[in-house]
Formats: sequence, C-alpha cells, structure tokens
Amino acid sequence: MRRGTLTAIGLAACLAGCATHPVGPDYQAADPLQAAHPASAGAFLSAEPATASVAPLPDHWWRLYQDPRLDALVQQAFAHNTDLRQAVANLEREQAVDQEIRGAQRPSIAVGGGPSYGHKSGIDLVKPGFTPPSTFNYSSQASLSYQLDLFGQIRRAIEAAEAGTGSAEAAVDLVRVNVAAGTARAYAEVCSTGLRLRSARTSVDLQQQAVTLSDRLQQAGKVGVIDAARARGQLEQLRAALPPLQARRQTALYRLATLTGSPPREFPSEVTDCVQPPQLAGAIPVGDGAALLRRRPDIRQAERGIAAATARIGVATADLYPKVSLGIAAASTGRMNDFGGSDTFGYSLGPLISWTIPNTGAAQARIAQAEASTRAAVARFDGTVLNALRETETALSAYARELDRRAALQAARDQGAVVADQARQLYRNGKTGSLDALDAERALAANEAALAASDAQLADDQVSLFLALGGGWENP
Repeated sequence: MRRGTLTAIGLAACLAGCATHPVGPDYQAADPLQAAHPASAGAFLSAEPATASVAPLPDHWWRLYQDPRLDALVQQAFAHNTDLRQAVANLEREQAVDQEIRGAQRPSIAVGGGPSYGHKSGIDLVKPGFTPPSTFNYSSQASLSYQLDLFGQIRRAIEAAEAGTGSAEAAVDLVRVNVAAGTARAYAEVCSTGLRLRSARTSVDLQQQAVTLSDRLQQAGKVGVIDAARARGQLEQLRAALPPLQARRQTALYRLATLTGSPPREFPSEVTDCVQPPQLAGAIPVGDGAALLRRRPDIRQAERGIAAATARIGVATADLYPKVSLGIAAASTGRMNDFGGSDTFGYSLGPLISWTIPNTGAAQARIAQAEASTRAAVARFDGTVLNALRETETALSAYARELDRRAALQAARDQGAVVADQARQLYRNGKTGSLDALDAERALAANEAALAASDAQLADDQVSLFLALGGGWENP
C-alpha cells in the first residue's frame, strides 16, 4: 500500500512539473499607445498658440474656471449621479467575476455524510429469504482536488478576467468624464442663457420706447400708420424671442438637477440668477496626442478589450488538450457502534484525466470565433483612437474659429457703442430726432445680443474641448 501511495504521489509531482507556457498568443500593447507612433506624436494640428498650449491638461479641468459654484456642482454629481453609480456597480461585478475565476487556482474541498437507519436486502447479502436486522449506520466522506493548469487555460481565463476588470474601470472613468462635462455644460448654459435673456429684454425695452414714440408722432401727424404698425410688429417679434430662451434655461436647470442626482424640481436655486457664463483667460492646456491617447478612458477601455479577446483565444485553444486534476479522497462507512473503526476507512489518491476528443471541430470553431473577436476588438480600438484624435482636432478648430468670431462681434459691438453714444449726444443737443437715437440704441442692443450668443457658444465649445481631451476622471 505504501508503494502504491508513493507511486501516485510521484506521478502527481511529475504532472505538476510538466506545466508549460500557456497556449494561445500573448497580448502585445497596441502601437498607437506608443509615444513615437505617428498618430500620437507631437502637438495637435489645430492647436493655435492663442487658443491652446502644450502644457499638460490638469486632472480637474473645471477648476480652471475658478468658479466655486461649478466646483461644488461637479463634486455633487460625482457623489450622486445615477450613471456613475451604475458604472461602479458594474465594476464591482467584474471584480467579483475576477475573484471567481481566480478561485480555480486553489484546491477545492468537498465533505459530506450523514446517519441512516435500515438494512440491506437478503438478495444483496446472497441470502435469499433472509431478513437482516435493522441498525443505525453512518457514512462520511471528504475529498481534496486541484486542477493542474498544464496548458494555461486557467491563466488565460484570469488574464481575460483582469482585462474585463480593467475595461470596467475605464468605463467608470469614462462616465466620470461625461458627468463632469455634462455638469459644466448645463451650468454654462444656465448662465449664458441668463445673459442672452438680459440682452433680449433690453432690446424689448428699447423697442417699447420706439413704439411709444411712434404712437405719439402718429397722433401728432408726423408719421403714418405704417410706421407705427411696423414698430409694434418689431416689438412683438422681439418678445417672441423670450419664451424659447426661458424654456432653454429651465431645461438646463432640470438637466443640472438630474446630473447631480436630484429630482428636476429640486434644481440648484443658487445658480438661477447666473448671467455670466464661465470663462477662461488665456490658452487652454491641452498637452499632445500621446498624452491624449494615454488619458482617454474610451481608448483604455478598447485596449483592454483587445487584451481580453486575445486571452480568450488561449482559453479556447486549451480545450484541444486534456485536463488533469490531482485528488485525494477519504471515506468512512459502517455501523454506528463501529464508528471510527479502522476497518471502516478507505481512501484514494491520484490524478484524474479528462479529455474530450475534438473530433467534431467544435473546439476549432471556438478558436476561430475568439480570433475573429480579437480582430474586431483591434478594429474597434483603431476606430476609437482615430475618433479621439478627430474629436480633439475638431473641438480645437471650432473653439479657435469661435474666438475669431467673438473678436469680430466685440469690434462690432464697440463700434455700435460709439454710434449710440454719438446719437445720444446729438439728440440732447437737438441735432437729430429721437427715432435716430433709438435706432442707434437698438443696433447696439442687437450687437450685444449677438455677442452674448457668441459667449454662450464659446462656453459650450470649451466644454466640448475638455470632453474630447478626456480629463476629469482622475481621483484626488
């Protein structure tokens, strides 16, 4: 018996020592993630010195605005946003799956047993017609088994699980990026719409003055009915511009409430009086392409997808080979009055080999599926990289052109202010009529409204640029 035990142990040791390199391809990091790759080397094409700098993007870019209300809203969104809570729960599930797969590396123990009362049949005892007496009996067994990962199937499965966890972590970071950008965008829209409403109400007030003056001149017989009607029509047209702006502002408040995890009716009242959108002074730090590809969570998520798909090729390939487990089992069965007797014990020790011969081609088909999934993951990664570069270049170009547009509108507004000031002085000196002075004031109000709309677009373009850059997910 000792010789048989030593033989089984020796065979088990030999099998354990036969571990080889895991089957299937080893994962290699994608080329675009290398700093020297043409897709990520150097500064962005659309990064102009006046609008963007190659300085690294700060971890918490919204703090560049130096707006305490915005900082508080983003932190509240990080703490209560429902999409972020869902992403964190998905990450926890992937971590649990990872731990489950890692459990295959550890031995498994099984125990069982229980008492019974009865007897065997006389036929079983080869005594026909004999009825043995009933007695109390017991049975107990315990086993310890360990699967030898000779061909690396468990190791490849663990690699796939680790990549899945990394993908889930990137998904959480991606949600954080979108939550921060969405909160900043909603806050900026509330403030910029408030500014546009103020400009629109100024235009309505000025047109109301023009209508009042036209009515007086009509009563005095100095203008006709057409002029007075035209003035009233312009007034109603300006009033019609107010409701859409009010609805847009309220929609932004509701969206801000939802992003911060609150019901729409509980929108943050402290921002309702905001009439100045957040603005940045100077060039925006954007870094370069290499930093962008390392930072964006969707690229990291796609890269982890390649790693997981590559590892699954090894998992599928290992099905072509036998599985070997080492096991030891012990049992004790007998009558209760002989519990623990030496003659009630039994045991076994040795390897267990199982192998499903892949004669149907199913294993090869699973390998082909895994390889195709890997090619799809690579294509998805390449598309994500190209999309990230395109989004950033587009956002930089749109931001630079809007700055040019705002500069032109600012110049027009300044010239309109000069005309309005001169018209007021001429009117006070009696050298021009009141309608001419009002026309100059209305032109100035129109210029200011256009400038306010450009400020709103500029704030939105800034947030779009930060969203494309993919920052804001880093933990303090």
